[in-house]
Amino acid sequence: MLTKMATSITVVCSLLNLLCLLLLSVAATTDENSTKYDSNSSVLVEQNVTYFAYTDSFTTLPPDSTTAVTHGYSSTEDPGPPSLSADPLPLSGRLPSPVTDVGRLCPCDEQRDLCDVNCCCDRDCGEEVALFTGCSIHTVSGNKQLCSQDAAHYTLGSTVDGLSELHSSVQKEINNGIFCIQSHNYVEGLSFAPPVLPTDSNFDSLLNQFANFIFGSEKISGKLSSVEHQASSGYQYGDVMTTAGENGERGMFWLPAPGVTTDCLDLSPAAFLQEQSNSCSRRLVLDQDCGTLLALNMITYTNIRLLASKKKDAAVVAVEVASVIQQSLDGTQTEVQLDVGENLRAVLLNPDLCANVVLEVGFVVKYNPAGEIMNVMASLVLGFVHADTLPLEQKFHIKYVQQEIAEEVAVHHSGNPGYVVGLPLVSGKRTADGIIRSTDPRETLTFLRSAKDQDCLHGPHQRSPILFGVDVLSGCTLRLEDAANCSLVSQVLLGVLRGQNYPQYVANFGSSPPNNPMDWVPISNNSKLEEAQTCSIPLSLHLEIEWTKYGSLLNPQAQIVSIKEVLQTNTSDLALLTGGSSLLTVSSSVTFTPVSAAALPGFRALPTLDAKLPFEFFFPFV
Repeated sequence: MLTKMATSITVVCSLLNLLCLLLLSVAATTDENSTKYDSNSSVLVEQNVTYFAYTDSFTTLPPDSTTAVTHGYSSTEDPGPPSLSADPLPLSGRLPSPVTDVGRLCPCDEQRDLCDVNCCCDRDCGEEVALFTGCSIHTVSGNKQLCSQDAAHYTLGSTVDGLSELHSSVQKEINNGIFCIQSHNYVEGLSFAPPVLPTDSNFDSLLNQFANFIFGSEKISGKLSSVEHQASSGYQYGDVMTTAGENGERGMFWLPAPGVTTDCLDLSPAAFLQEQSNSCSRRLVLDQDCGTLLALNMITYTNIRLLASKKKDAAVVAVEVASVIQQSLDGTQTEVQLDVGENLRAVLLNPDLCANVVLEVGFVVKYNPAGEIMNVMASLVLGFVHADTLPLEQKFHIKYVQQEIAEEVAVHHSGNPGYVVGLPLVSGKRTADGIIRSTDPRETLTFLRSAKDQDCLHGPHQRSPILFGVDVLSGCTLRLEDAANCSLVSQVLLGVLRGQNYPQYVANFGSSPPNNPMDWVPISNNSKLEEAQTCSIPLSLHLEIEWTKYGSLLNPQAQIVSIKEVLQTNTSDLALLTGGSSLLTVSSSVTFTPVSAAALPGFRALPTLDAKLPFEFFFPFV
């Protein structure tokens, strides 16, 4: 009996062992499948990232399981690098379809198993929809970063009973604001090719392959035909202009410009026909950089020689100095006359003040239709720099003017045909051949512009052109101790009020031709100073300009009828006019007076009959 019982126990244990082995095998198979699923999910994520989409990977477990859910591998040991799936990649140019059902999304569904008021996408709402007054959310869309996405639209309508009725639809929307590639047939474009590392053996070939478009090559330029070489001998748009050194070396024409910051970059090339206007700043240490930094000296921008073209034997064009203006600390500007080749160097006056510093440079490049540089003019503004005004701000300009066009447009008009308000008056001098107009704006009809503490006899004197329709009043101050020589002071003061090269005629219209003197009005004046025992000095200069409207009432044209200069001098001692002080005010004014006659209504005259009968009309009665 005991033997049978022992045998039964042994059989039961064997069966239990088999059952345990079976359970372990099933568990291992389950873990392997889960691992494979996660591995495939990881690969699928990488593929979807390549194709601008993303899909979360997760593992489904029974509801009563207490195992923690993780993405990917969940083993405590280091699993090593994941094995990639051997499945082929998706077809090129096709995006995976979105897995989000926008018809089941509802952002306004805040209460579970309950209907939210006016939440049209809440699936818990049934009969309550009839009482809705509006939809809190009308559209629910997917990811707008894709080329297209589904969008669910909800609207409310009304039934015949006056109750609300829900209308919903799901439509596909296309995002036009992003760049999408729907399909492509260039497989290599999906990835970058590994770069070729330069070595001693392949460096020359790589240099010829990638550097020729930057630096150029004699080998490539030698392949141009004679016609192409002749056409490209002059500069073309965007070409960098070449300079020639004293020893024959060639370089580039640089024009300082700001970089990423406002600091000046001196190695900024100036391209042909590309006008620039740059403003940048420099950080200086005055006591060290005033006399040593080349960017502050005038000679850096004037001692430049450009090649007229791209030919090897091209002529050399030197930069000519058109004007040099010196600016004081308060902003007053005075033109400086320099000899040919003379330059002003920056000078340190004291540790906090540097003089003759370049503040502004302007280049005007004249060229012919063949693209050859004919002339280069430079205008500079030099000034004082104080340590309190640092960093230094510099301005650089470059302008291109074709030589033939420049001669045609040198003389500008102030209207066509009548004057335009705000444009300068057209003036000139009369000769035997007609009226001569000057292209220099300082030699036109101008007025003395007021400035702070401006002395009539001591410059500088700033002038502005007289603009049509703009009345002005300005003046200067005369010190009695400077008026000792009456005749000399009178002539100097009259020249200050009138300006240099005072014109004699003013054009009737803004586009009056110089070859027709009848279209120009003379400036009448009473400038004869009375010679008396007392000193006669001009105290005011007034220009009274009369103009009228000429032409049709629908489009009247402004025409100057007359211009009169009224010069007022003193009739008594100057000391009596000052009121006890030593200063006397001298004024200059301009007024525009309209003298247009009132428009009269015009009536068309009645037509007259001028009928002639034939001579035999009354025959035979007469």
